[in-house]
Amino acid sequence: MAQQAQAIHVPATRAAGGAPAWLVSLATIFRYLILFAFALIFLAPFIFAIANSFKTAPQIAQDALNLIPNPFTLENYLKLTRGAANVPLWTFNSLLFAGVVTVGRVFLCSLAGYALARISFPGRNIVFLAVLATMMIPGVVLLIPRFIILKQMNLLATYPGGILPILVDAFGIFLMKQFFESLPGEVEEAARIDGATPFQIFWRVSLPMATAPLIALTIFAFQGTWNELQHFLIALGPTARDLWPLTLGLATLRGAGVGQQLDFGLFLAGSILMTLPMALIFIVFQRYFVESSSHSAVKG
Repeated sequence: MAQQAQAIHVPATRAAGGAPAWLVSLATIFRYLILFAFALIFLAPFIFAIANSFKTAPQIAQDALNLIPNPFTLENYLKLTRGAANVPLWTFNSLLFAGVVTVGRVFLCSLAGYALARISFPGRNIVFLAVLATMMIPGVVLLIPRFIILKQMNLLATYPGGILPILVDAFGIFLMKQFFESLPGEVEEAARIDGATPFQIFWRVSLPMATAPLIALTIFAFQGTWNELQHFLIALGPTARDLWPLTLGLATLRGAGVGQQLDFGLFLAGSILMTLPMALIFIVFQRYFVESSSHSAVKG
């Protein structure tokens, strides 16, 4: 009995796999140090951008690597609302474009995804392959055809011209189709027996069960529209400054300072203003991105 009691109190010196416990702990610490180093590499430019946005122009030129602004100033952020920069209006336009496009994509992509997953019609597979084919075409290839179409429809430099071409996304259709195919058909069959129409089944049965992919699609749509530049550059042009989103407006800050010199403090302040909303969204809703990747995977 005494030997058994003594054996119970002896601390474990080896892990389950046979390696010493101290070696396992050391390997775990080493892995976390590597992860921290990679995270620091990716975060360093963002941290330096935040620090330099609160510095004066001479201080940025002389000591850009110093993380402590001396003197600390908000002048760069105040300049965003003065002169050629109309950041409040550009921010409103970005929110308008992102909000409308997000709502449109969530509804239209989920509707198209449900039709491709649950409704049998001639040529359904061909339509789905055509949707997948658009995902393989680089976006820059479509800029000139998009410009010609918008010009023929007299939609250049208008809000509809900035919204309609990006209202539906092939990835969103693919994401929702893959999810709806994973749902059990018995629930929809019960609703069909009760007399529900296909749209009622989609709206009242299938869509409420698609919370995770819908949230993921909402985040992707808002983030993609918020950061979009090429499309708005083609659709809105260089003259419709009152319609510009924040991305297009901040791109014109080059040369907004004295002469044609880039005002680094002003540019960094605008970049931080542009980045922070998306950074917060990624931090708060990061788990939905992981869930969306599992829903978009092909069923095996």
